[in-house]
Amino acid sequence: MDAVRPMLRLFTDEQVDGIVDDALAVLEATGFYVENEEALALLAGAGLRLDRGRAWAPPAAIRRALSTAPARIAVYDRDGALALDLGADRVHFDPGSAAIFCLDPRTRRRRPPVTPDLVQLAWVTQACDHIAAQSTGLVPSDVPEALADRWRLAVALLNCRKPVITGTFRKDAFAVMKSMLAAARGGEAALREKPLAIFDCCPTPPLKWSDLTCQALIDGARAGIPAELVSMPMSGASSPVTLREVVVQHAAECLSGILIHQLACPGAPIVWGGSPAGFDMRHGTTPMGAVETMMIDVGYAQVGKRLRLPTHAYMALSDAKTVDYQGGLETGIGAALAALAGINVVSGPGMLDYESCQSLEKLVLDNEICGMALRLVRGIGHGSAAQAPDLIRQVVELGSFLAHPHTRANFRAELLSPGKAIDRATYGGWEKAGCRDAADRAADEVQRILAKGNPAPPPPELARELRRIMDADARRLGLDAPPPLA
Repeated sequence: MDAVRPMLRLFTDEQVDGIVDDALAVLEATGFYVENEEALALLAGAGLRLDRGRAWAPPAAIRRALSTAPARIAVYDRDGALALDLGADRVHFDPGSAAIFCLDPRTRRRRPPVTPDLVQLAWVTQACDHIAAQSTGLVPSDVPEALADRWRLAVALLNCRKPVITGTFRKDAFAVMKSMLAAARGGEAALREKPLAIFDCCPTPPLKWSDLTCQALIDGARAGIPAELVSMPMSGASSPVTLREVVVQHAAECLSGILIHQLACPGAPIVWGGSPAGFDMRHGTTPMGAVETMMIDVGYAQVGKRLRLPTHAYMALSDAKTVDYQGGLETGIGAALAALAGINVVSGPGMLDYESCQSLEKLVLDNEICGMALRLVRGIGHGSAAQAPDLIRQVVELGSFLAHPHTRANFRAELLSPGKAIDRATYGGWEKAGCRDAADRAADEVQRILAKGNPAPPPPELARELRRIMDADARRLGLDAPPPLA
């Protein structure tokens, strides 16, 4: 008998259907704003009523768009192997993006990241067994802003095999980034067949699509590169304060994005995702580690699943400012809830300070959290249930479980063995190792990884082509050549 997959649900199916009905009513009665002319033309061509940038969508138009969106999305690594199988309840973790600070390991204070920090993030991500994808998780301060989005992607492709969660900062960036991905995959047709990246597309709450994000939806759909909706309502600040109504607004924003996306190219891959927050009225902050934020995430993911779409959430991260107890408790609870909810793409490991800071030490520790969450949802197997009485009799007669062949055959698959950042030694062993805490051990592990150099060196021709693309783009924009990619 297979293991029972533990699941978390916050709504009944009937309640989810009510949320979807309310979201459809919002789009029909209130509508949504669109700043992109190409998107407005698509909506007009579909027969929607438009007025000064606002569109009103009848439920039938939304449901037609949903009917063409795929229920499963496959994303592949740089070598062409399946890395993300998005759909059903399959869970994958990636570092969140895009942080504007990194945590300096010496001072334990945040600072602006530079290109070597992006390189190191890619190396550590490659070394984390329970992190399925990388992200363009840092915004480099040593590269002109006009080049930052494609520069991050180039660094990621050269320093890690895993697929990339990324996004554009400018409308003209997508074509350049697509050319980079095509160079890594071996052509645009091969990239369409085996996508290497997912592009985040973020509506502005409440119910607004900017020129940039609309263009990202349209460009990604036509290229066959998966889009990931990242709706960000804040309870009481940019959405109603009650959690159910936050989920309703989130659904309305995502449904409007799916409409634009599927009108651009029916059947194009898209992920139902977000980064909402339960707004903290005391400090004016958006706490990603708040239990209410996690409840919104779990709730909207349940809506996405009901609509048969792959799902995403920003979870397994913390609002702590350093690698401490708060960081662990918020990340651990978030990772466990995300896995129990069956969210397909969980972005956040390594992140601190309301998604604004990345820490390599935290990423190493979060990799262990992700491993535990993934082990949890594997459940408890029942394949050897019929053997139990005889097995226990044999062991009693033998006098040792450790020496029994059943133990040797099964312990590696049954028991998750953590890495060196986790302490399971005796107290004496801990003292002998220097009485180091989790942050210290994680720092040691980061240095061990980095000392080995690039764990996923690219083919030389790819490095040359990405350098050529970046230099040509810098000249097009009238900018100096960016710093070295390695």
